[in-house]
Amino acid sequence: MARLRRTTFSLALALVPWLVPASTRADDNSPSALEQSPSGWTDLLARAGTSLEGWTRGPVPSKGKIAPLSDFSQWSLDPKTGHLICTGDGGHDWLRWDQELGDFVYHVEWRFTPAPEKKGKYNSGVYARNSADAMIWHQAQTGDASGGYIFGDTPVNGKVERINLSKQVRDQRVKPAGEWNTYEITCKGKDMTLWVNGAVTCEWHGCEVPKGFVGLEAEGWRIEFRNVKVKPL
Repeated sequence: MARLRRTTFSLALALVPWLVPASTRADDNSPSALEQSPSGWTDLLARAGTSLEGWTRGPVPSKGKIAPLSDFSQWSLDPKTGHLICTGDGGHDWLRWDQELGDFVYHVEWRFTPAPEKKGKYNSGVYARNSADAMIWHQAQTGDASGGYIFGDTPVNGKVERINLSKQVRDQRVKPAGEWNTYEITCKGKDMTLWVNGAVTCEWHGCEVPKGFVGLEAEGWRIEFRNVKVKPL
């Protein structure tokens, strides 16, 4: 009888797939929002040009110093490929797209340049709904076959606290250094969802920040970005 009940329950789960967490279903390989609906997006790199117009460089942490702020230093746009390059040799900072957004989807494709001679973990991030000074921030963590979760410093019941949703990740979908990855952060009301290479890996339903800035992080590793786009919801 116990075996029959387990079999019946398993069949029920198979017939009702939304009962199974998205990041654990074996058949997950959903198209990105950009693939599903390619119209209505703003290409943040195409608008920037080689002068990175529309972007501002700022320090991380927010009270740190980088001089001069007007100099993009380690950031540049490759005119041949249209990729945004961060050489990773200019300190810890971020690029902020200078238009504040409310509900949106933020699509970013990225890859690290392999650096076997360097020790430590590959590190960078994709930001959403940050404050202009990045004292409040939400980051989708990147890595070398690691990451794929949201963490940050954000208001919790009105008080800024650290959140870390890394324990939600059950299916590690981030690819190794040298391979392209696709992230999509969807912000709608208090919901923030991270989609990685075919499946949602992280969901947060308590965002108290209704709008903010998107951006990209430099943290000591060479990384490329392409197809950096936003779509309002």
